[in-house]
Amino acid sequence: MADKENNNALFALSPLDGRYREEAKPLAEYFCEAALIRRRVFVELEWLKTVRPLLAPQTAATVADAQIDALGKTVDAPAIKKIEREIRHDLQAVVVWLARKMQKTPALAPLHPLLHFGCTSWDINNIAQTQMAKSAAEEVMLPLLEELADALDKKAKKYAEIPMLARTHGQPASPTTVGKEFANFAVRLDSRAQKIAAAARELPAKMNGATGNYNAHCAAFPAADWPEISRKFVESESIGLRFASHTTQIEPYDGAADLFNALRGANTVLLDFSRDIWGYIALEYFNQSAAAAETGSSAMPHKVNPIDFENAEGNLGLANAVLSHLSEKLPVSRWQRDLSDSTVMRSVGSAFAHSLIAWRAVLRGLQKITPNEPRIAEDLNDNWQVLAEAAVAIMRAEGIADAYETIKKAVRGKTTDKTKIRAQMRAIFQALPLSKSAKQKLLSLTPKTYLGQSPPLSKTARKKKQ
Repeated sequence: MADKENNNALFALSPLDGRYREEAKPLAEYFCEAALIRRRVFVELEWLKTVRPLLAPQTAATVADAQIDALGKTVDAPAIKKIEREIRHDLQAVVVWLARKMQKTPALAPLHPLLHFGCTSWDINNIAQTQMAKSAAEEVMLPLLEELADALDKKAKKYAEIPMLARTHGQPASPTTVGKEFANFAVRLDSRAQKIAAAARELPAKMNGATGNYNAHCAAFPAADWPEISRKFVESESIGLRFASHTTQIEPYDGAADLFNALRGANTVLLDFSRDIWGYIALEYFNQSAAAAETGSSAMPHKVNPIDFENAEGNLGLANAVLSHLSEKLPVSRWQRDLSDSTVMRSVGSAFAHSLIAWRAVLRGLQKITPNEPRIAEDLNDNWQVLAEAAVAIMRAEGIADAYETIKKAVRGKTTDKTKIRAQMRAIFQALPLSKSAKQKLLSLTPKTYLGQSPPLSKTARKKKQ
C-alpha cells in the first residue's frame, strides 16, 4: 500500500496518468476534473452577473462584480465532488455548492436563487468544455505544432542542397533533395495548423435552455430579448466563443467536430512523416545519435532503434482513433438530447494528450537524425536509370515522336547491373537522334544534378510569421 501511495504513476490504469504522466502534464490543467469544475463555476457566475440586472435590479446596484468573482476564486473541487456523490448529478453539485457559499455571504445571499437561471446543465457544460478545448488547442497544441513545423523548415533549409534518390512505389525515381522532403512536411503542417487555429476561433456554444427555445426565460421575463442577451453573453470577452443560435438541449458539436478533424489532419501528416523517416533510417539515409546510457535492444547490443518515430506512430494512431470517434459520434444525438455525448466528451483530453505525446516524440526524433551523405550518394550513383525521364522530356522538346516508347524499350527492366548502369545510360543517350546541343544537355546530367527546383523549394517552405 505504501508503494501505491508513493508511486501513483506506477499503479495508474491509463498510461496517460502513468508512463506518460509528465509528458501529458501540460494538458492536465485544461482537461482534468478539477479544471472542468472550475470552468463550470466560472460560467455559472458569469451568467449570474449577466442576468442579475434584469432579475434582481434592486441588488444589482449593491453587489459589485468583484464580489461575485471572488467567489470563483474559492472553488473547492473535493467538496463539490462530495455533493455530487450525494445527489448523483455533477453540474447540480456545482449549483448547490455555490448556493451554500452565497447564503453564507450576506452581500450575495439575495442573489443565490438566481443561480443557474433558465439553464439546463448543458448550457454550462458546453461552454466550460468548449473553453477547455479552445484554450488547450491555442495555448498548448498550436505552439508545439509551430515548433515542429519550424524544426522541419530548418532542416529543409540546412539540407536543401543534398541530392537524394526519390522512391515512388518504393522504387528509384526522379531525384529530390533531403531538404525538399522536410520542406514538404513543413508546408503540410503549416496548412494543418491554420485549420486548427480557424476551428478553435470558430468554436460555438449555446445558452438557451432545456430544448434551445428559451422556454423558462420567456415564461419569467417575456419582454426580454433573450436571444440577444444569450448572444452577447456567449460572445463576450470573458466567454469568447461563437454564439450558436439554433440548437436542441445540446449544441450540435459541428464546430467541435471541425476542431477534432483538424487535429486529426495534423496527426495524419505527422504519421506520414514518421513512417517516411523510419523507412529512410532503414535505408541508412539517416544516422541517429546514440546516447551512451541508452539500450537499443536487450538481445542485440549494437541496435540504435528509431523509437521516437515508432512511439509517435503508435500515439498518433490512438489519438486519431479517439478523434475520429469524437467527430463522428458527437454531432449525432437522439431527438433533443441523449446522454451518450457526456461520457464521450470526457475523452477529449485523452485525444489531445496522445497527440501531444506523439508530437513531442517527433520533435525528439528530429533532433537525433542527420543525413548519411555517403550512403545517399551511393544510392544515387547506382541508379542512373532515373535520367530516363529527362531523356523523354528533351526528346519531346525536340519534336521527336514516340519519345517515351523509345526510352522505355531501351531501359525498362534492362538496367539492373549497378556496376554498368552509368555506361549503359550514356550509351543509350549517345544513340538518340538529338541535336548536338540537346544531346550535350542530356549527357551533362547526373543523378546528383537532375534536381529540378528541389533546392529553391527546400528554402522557401515557410514564410516568416509577421
